[in-house]
Amino acid sequence: MGANSSSISELPENEYLQKLSGSEPISENDPFWNQLLSFSFTTPTNSADLKLLEEATISVCKSLVEKNPRTGNLGSLIKVFLSRTKELKISAECQNHLFIWQAHNALFIICCLLKVFISRMSEEELQLHFTYEEKAGPKIICCVSFLGVECEDLIEELLCCLIQLIVEIPLLDITYSISLEAVTTLIVFLSCQLFHKEILRESIIHRYLMHGRCLPYTSRLVKTLLYNFIRQERSPPPGAHVFQQQTDGGGLLYGIASGVATGLWTVFTLGGVGSKASAQLEQCSPLASQSLLLLLVLANLTDAPDTPNPYRQAIMSFKNTQDNTAFSSSNPHAFQINFNSLYTALCEQQKSDQATLLLYMLLHQNSNVRTYVLARTDIENLVLPILEILYHVEERNSHHVYMALIILLILTEDDGFNRSIHEVILKNITWYAERVLTEISLGSLLILVVIRTIQYNMTRTRDKYLHTNCLAALANMSAQFRSLHQYAAQRIISLFSLLSKKHNKVLEQATQSLRGSLGSNDSPLPDYAQDLSVIEEVIRMMLEIINSCLTNSLHHNPNLVYALLYKRDLFEQFRTHPSFQDIMQNIDLVISFFSSRLEQAGAELSVERVLEIIKQGAVALPKDRLRKFPELKFKYVEEEQPEEFFIPYVWSLVYNSAVALYWNPRDIQLFTMDSG
Repeated sequence: MGANSSSISELPENEYLQKLSGSEPISENDPFWNQLLSFSFTTPTNSADLKLLEEATISVCKSLVEKNPRTGNLGSLIKVFLSRTKELKISAECQNHLFIWQAHNALFIICCLLKVFISRMSEEELQLHFTYEEKAGPKIICCVSFLGVECEDLIEELLCCLIQLIVEIPLLDITYSISLEAVTTLIVFLSCQLFHKEILRESIIHRYLMHGRCLPYTSRLVKTLLYNFIRQERSPPPGAHVFQQQTDGGGLLYGIASGVATGLWTVFTLGGVGSKASAQLEQCSPLASQSLLLLLVLANLTDAPDTPNPYRQAIMSFKNTQDNTAFSSSNPHAFQINFNSLYTALCEQQKSDQATLLLYMLLHQNSNVRTYVLARTDIENLVLPILEILYHVEERNSHHVYMALIILLILTEDDGFNRSIHEVILKNITWYAERVLTEISLGSLLILVVIRTIQYNMTRTRDKYLHTNCLAALANMSAQFRSLHQYAAQRIISLFSLLSKKHNKVLEQATQSLRGSLGSNDSPLPDYAQDLSVIEEVIRMMLEIINSCLTNSLHHNPNLVYALLYKRDLFEQFRTHPSFQDIMQNIDLVISFFSSRLEQAGAELSVERVLEIIKQGAVALPKDRLRKFPELKFKYVEEEQPEEFFIPYVWSLVYNSAVALYWNPRDIQLFTMDSG
């Protein structure tokens, strides 16, 4: 069978893999390695084939786990790869396809084996497999004699080599696949988190990446991963960089997909919850997608006991290439990147959870990026994709919606943003289906989408966290509302109407329940008091938002005054309510003032005439009669221990969206399989 394996299921019987996982030690200089690494293999393109590959690898790994303590063959394979990577840069410059091809194949095998090892054993056990050496007699654990350097640590050597490969090897057609495999292998190294319910705060792999030889590469790795995301380099066309086998023999998987025309390095997307939009992006640029996932994983590693996460530090502090101010000497991980290119990529890629999460991290943690984004004169290019995520809330997973909403909340903390969005006029928003919007300001559209999200949440998910953030974003904008579109003004009052009806319904249920309980002491009462408290809190917030607009920019918003007057009866019940009396004073005054002017103007007024009277009245209304309230301002603050939310979220994205990676869902401990 050997070299002529024709399907993934036959891999366990392959003679080369049997020898690798067998009981005979193989020296690093053995010709066997050339045979093993000279294979053509089409990476599986669907989850079924990936599952087969996983099962085949497990079979080989079981034998390797048993025999490796005596043979040290895993270490030998890694050393063969390490020795070949030393010439990779020259090979790329000289277009040495064969050398790069074999180095890639070595890394592909290492990655497949590592993935199974990590899913089946502790980090301590994994470390032992990296330190076994061929010895006469009983097995001995040692960590010396790699390339003549004493006490060389093979895990650290491999991790450092992978990072160097990513940051130093030029990205060409012939190096694309090995660069992608290096990124993938780093993700696999960190995947031990998937198999723990608790967040890993002490990890051997984390320690290697945050200390020692890997540490000096921190900023270069973050910068390279960011540029991979920015550039969105497409996978080379099939056959553009494939070394064709010249001999009849071949290697491990030669000819395994001889009938497949897609070439050696076909990539795939493992679908998952909320990843449909991501799939198209990954097919365009698997390296960009995989690099972004690795960046998110690294940025969300927990801090070491003695030092903060250096990858997060690098993300927090990088600057624009046009920024000439000096870097702080206290931050060794600072670097520069082209903000214009980064902004463009962020605008274009927001359909994926990963890109939205990256945008959130940059806005929240990097003040240089936040300042740059808020100064852009084309902010609609960023805001519109975020609004589209919220608009299609039914199709998105809850985490993606949260991130989009928090991004809006962070942006609305800035008064300049809140002013500028009403100056940007948009034409024909095709994805907004409820109403044809031929012309509307970005600010009015933002209000419409946020209100729609609140209404969706009220009828479906009933998530208080979502409500709170939606209302906080509206509150931040309210003092700067300008020239609200009539439909946006109507929706603000319609939302208040919906809340009012809900309030009355809960109040009625509470009253009936109380009456029924007087004659019965059987079952406990539903907690209507808590429901009432929550809905009154939301109503209060809506009244504060309306009040803030009226007191700060009434003369700019005739459409809101019109909608308020049209539905004035809604507010009657809240005038004397103890929870709302104070905030109702201004709203009541505005309703009374404009109602009086309309009555004086006579009956059967046209819409245009009513708006004209409102505009005239806005000038005449004495501003000192409106009671001043504290400015509505809400600031986003991450909850304590944010890693409890972000780490499972990031790994669910890796699980659902990583290119050419499959894990058995039964093995996953970190999150439930419907949480992705």
